[in-house]
Amino acid sequence: MLRFILTATAAGALAGPGMAQVRLTGAGATFPNIIYQNWVLTYNQRFDNVQLNYQSIGSGGGIRQFSDRTVDFGGSDAPMTDSAIAAIDGNVLHIPAVLGAVVPTYHLRGITETVKFTPQVLAGIFLGEITKWNDARIASVNPGLALPNQDVLVVHRSDGSGTTYVWTDYLAKVSPAWLQRVGRGTSVNWPVGLGGRGNEGVSATIRQTPGALGYVELGYAIINRQQYGQVQNKAGAFITPSLESVTAAAAGAMADMGPRTDFRVSITDPPGPDSYPVSSFTWILIRKTYPDAAKAGELMRFLWWAVTEGQAQAPRLGYAPLPQAMLPWIRTRLESVTGPDNRPAWRAAGN
Repeated sequence: MLRFILTATAAGALAGPGMAQVRLTGAGATFPNIIYQNWVLTYNQRFDNVQLNYQSIGSGGGIRQFSDRTVDFGGSDAPMTDSAIAAIDGNVLHIPAVLGAVVPTYHLRGITETVKFTPQVLAGIFLGEITKWNDARIASVNPGLALPNQDVLVVHRSDGSGTTYVWTDYLAKVSPAWLQRVGRGTSVNWPVGLGGRGNEGVSATIRQTPGALGYVELGYAIINRQQYGQVQNKAGAFITPSLESVTAAAAGAMADMGPRTDFRVSITDPPGPDSYPVSSFTWILIRKTYPDAAKAGELMRFLWWAVTEGQAQAPRLGYAPLPQAMLPWIRTRLESVTGPDNRPAWRAAGN
């Protein structure tokens, strides 16, 4: 088992009663907010020398606040672009936190069976080309399902969103028309639909609106007991979003990764018969160099706890844990972070 060892520049981690409490603030993605709040609560209770806070404001806001240095770390499901990284002089590392799925969730009264969606159907709905639930293109992949003659009301995010990035990244891969007309991004010009703020807002709008269809992170659909569909993957199989199918989606990406990998890796529309096609890593954004050595040391200590011990909370909250093979690479990345004197802020060593 690995233990934490702090360098002299991060002596704040050894703080005892009467010593100053280190405060760490983060903001960003709503996609992982369920597990981040669990981690924050657990960690704050266990280590009284640290006070963590995370605000769920969307990936766009997280990137902006991280870049403006108003928070110590950011949360994003959309990796920062090369130009955004250059704008902050490259002072950022993307640390994978957990894996999750973005699911098509809907509100259909009287329908108890799971609705199946092909990539073409999802693109057609979000392009505004499929407007009724009993459209032949939906009915043909759901034989025997009594779909209603009801309008499909699309619900999407209104804020800058990593969940939107994952969803549109998938649609851009499977639909040339979507790629040409809309593209991928944390914010896009939606052809149709209503906007909701955060995964929370989209979930609430769908719950209140019969006939609605939107996209949320799997954990939100589970917690809110919402209907969500199967999606046909690249191999032609209709896959239920689950921890196992998300893990299968990550397996293909691992083959091209290594210790020096830029962890900004897309795993939507992956190969594999068991892969759920709208899966993604979510990242915590940290700086390569921090002006406060004590903060840097405590933040690295928390992140190592999150990607090791904290992963045990992922399955019950609707997320897939990180592959164990990634941990040495993440550890190397965390150990590279320095304080103002260019000395490592934290290091880990094996027993």
